[in-house]
Parts: sequence; structure tokens; C-alpha cells
Amino acid sequence: MLIIEELIIIFFGLISMLLLLFVGLFLTLKSRLFQIRGIGFINRHTFCTLFHKDKAGTGISPFQALTTALAGTMGVGNISGVATALVAGGPGAIAWMWISALLGMATKYAEIFLAVKYRRVKNGNVVGGAMYYIEYGLGKKWLAAVFALLCALCSLGIGNLAQVHSIAGVMRQSFGVPPLLCGIVTAVFCAIVICGGLKRIAKVTELVIPLLSIVYLFFCITMLWLNRTFVPSALMQIIIGAFGLQEAAGGVLGYGVMQAMHFGLSRGVFTNEAGLGSAPIAHASANCSEPSHQAAWGVFEVFLDTILVCTITALVILCAGGGGLLHSGLNGAPLTSAAFESAFPGIGAAFLAVAIAFFAFAAITGWYFYGESALRYLFKGERAVNFYRMLFLLCVVVGALANLEVVWRVSDILNVLMAMPNCIALLLLNHHIKWGESQTNEIIDNRNYTYANRRLKT
Repeated sequence: MLIIEELIIIFFGLISMLLLLFVGLFLTLKSRLFQIRGIGFINRHTFCTLFHKDKAGTGISPFQALTTALAGTMGVGNISGVATALVAGGPGAIAWMWISALLGMATKYAEIFLAVKYRRVKNGNVVGGAMYYIEYGLGKKWLAAVFALLCALCSLGIGNLAQVHSIAGVMRQSFGVPPLLCGIVTAVFCAIVICGGLKRIAKVTELVIPLLSIVYLFFCITMLWLNRTFVPSALMQIIIGAFGLQEAAGGVLGYGVMQAMHFGLSRGVFTNEAGLGSAPIAHASANCSEPSHQAAWGVFEVFLDTILVCTITALVILCAGGGGLLHSGLNGAPLTSAAFESAFPGIGAAFLAVAIAFFAFAAITGWYFYGESALRYLFKGERAVNFYRMLFLLCVVVGALANLEVVWRVSDILNVLMAMPNCIALLLLNHHIKWGESQTNEIIDNRNYTYANRRLKT
């Protein structure tokens, strides 16, 4: 049993991480470091258009697509995942998270570009995602069906059970709310949101994600200001730990660097979900006629999720308690909670609990949309979708009560299996990706694509 478990860890941990990093490196070199040299283009089509209102009535806005995608990545991973990486890999793990994010920007750009390019119109709705560019780009319908099935299963695991368990845990620890009551209340609010379809999910995430992110970052920046004398030291720990400069001086270079590299890269890869194939489902529904414009939001998404939020969270932990909290024996969300409580006694831990709950709730609604989209690709009619919706809401209640150690392990395996068809498609379709401004005549031959965009403009 131990040998089997070790093989699972190697295959679904190390190999999958290397695959995602290889795809990111390949696309980065193929694009000639577009995520750096194209920063002007990315800024013009993201930050500069935050308050732009599209005239089209079909689909959701590019910003709503961003917040729906961010709902599935921001929050629990940024709060507990960063703390876990720091404890296991040391401060240097954060620098390796930056490297994984840099590569992930190219991956996220590529998958969103392909999702918009190969999207379709079905029953009056614009649909897309990895399953569509696998089918219509690669011509492998069976592989697209495998991806869609794995996506639906992932939405019940990492996108539902694990998230609800996080909500129930923090609500019980901070406010004494019984897990069953927490699960029922969460299921009720979840039903209200998801029954309204993509439009309502997008409106909720458009409100929750920016507002909660701003408040969370405000608390973090305030904490860094209060501990500002420790910030330079924390940054030095990150750089020194990443490359083992301190160990090299002592002649023991090796193990510490490998630990920092392993946990930093692995946490970075799975924090922003670059290469997983989930985010393109949301971005494909955006009111955007040019694939490269919406793909630019993917680069912004990884920057916001990993470079900005994860880094600030790490600095908060490294600076808290005079810089000694990291060695307190705490790990995960409790470590981050202790950092907040040290700066804001009486309210810090409570605020973080509420933040985790709202971030996790947004993740549940975002992943529901991914799962429903996958089911609509696999099956015609509403019967399968209605069954999935009821099963999804039931899992919300069950997730609040269950012991999720097995669920986390199964979810990790499903995530890796889901990423493999997507990575294959990204490598084989790389010549279809335009890095920056695309020429209209290069993509106008795709009749379904232009029809989808025509519907978006009417």
C-alpha cells in the first residue's frame, strides 16, 4: 500500500507539475516572452478597459469572465496554500512561485485564446472551453469528452466538497456554527445563485471577488505597514532561500533549494490553475470578438492571483510576530489566521474566517458553471443538467460534514488527469495562437467562430 501511495505521489505530483511547467516554458519561448514584452498590449486590453461597457447583449463582459475565472482560484489556495508552501519549502518557495506564475501566464493566455477562437453557439448561448478546441481544433472528439467528464467530476471534488469543508471549518472555529447548519445555509444561497445561470453567477463574482480582494489586500497592506521594519528582511529571506545563498556560504547547498523549488513550483502551478483547462470555459463566454484581447485577461489573472495576492500573503506571514511566526508550529489557514490576529487582536482571525468563507462560496459557484458547461457538452437536453444541479447541491451539504482527506487526494488525481488532455491540445495547437494583435483574416474562415462573434454584437 505504501509503495502504491508513493507511486501516486510521484505520478500525480512530480510528473504532472513538470508537464505543466514544460508547457508553460514551451509557450513562453514560442511567444518570445510575450508576458513581458507584451505588457503594453496586456495593459491596454485589461486594466485600461475595466470600466468599459460592451454594447453586445449576449454573453458576459470580459471583466465578468475574469472574476468568474478568479472565483475558482482566489481565496483558499492563496490563504492556506501560501502558508503551506512557506512551512514546507521555506521563504524561498515564494520566489519559485513567481517563476511558475511567469510560465503560467503564457499557458493561461494560450488556452483562453484557443477557447475564444473555437467557441460555438448552442441554443442561443455562446459556449467554449478546452473540450471545444480539443474537438474542433485537434479533431479528437473522444479526448474532448474525456476532458469534459473529468471537469464535471472535478467540480464536485475540488470545486465543491473541499470548498464547503473550508467554509464549515472556519465558521465552526471562529463563530461556533454547526457544520450541518453551515452546509444547509451554503446550499440555499448556492441554489439561489446557480439557478440564475451564468449571468447571475457572473454578477455575484463581479461583486464578491473585487470587493473582497480589495478589503483583503487593504488588511494585508496595513499589516505590512505596521511591520514595515521587517519587510526588507522578509524579501531577503525569499531571495536567499530560493537560491540557497545562505546554505552555499555554509557549504551545504542542495536540500533547502530543492525543497523551496518543489513546494514553490507545485503551489504556484496549482494556485492559478494555468493549464488545467477550467478558466477558458468562463473566458469563452465573454463579450469579446478578438481572441487575443480576452487572452490578455488570462495574463492579468495569473498576475493578480499569484504574483500580487500570494506574495502579499507571504510577506504578511513572514513579518508577523517580529518575523518569528513562521516557526510557531502552525500551518495552513491557522498560520495565516494567527498572522492576522497578531496585527488586529480580536478581529483579525474573524475577518480572515469570513474572507475564506466568501472566497470559497465564490469558488463553488464558479466551479458549478464549469461542471454544468461540461455536462451540456456531453449531453443534450436539460435532464442531465437538472440531475447534476441536485447532486451538486447535495454535495454542498455533505461536504460540510465529511472527512475530506480522501476527497482531497481524489481531487488532486482528477485535476492532473483533467490537465493532461488540455496540455496536449496546447502543445499541438500552438501554431494557431497569435501573441498580441491578431489579423482578422487569419481567423475569419472559422464559420462557427465568426457566427459566435456576430451573435455577441447583436
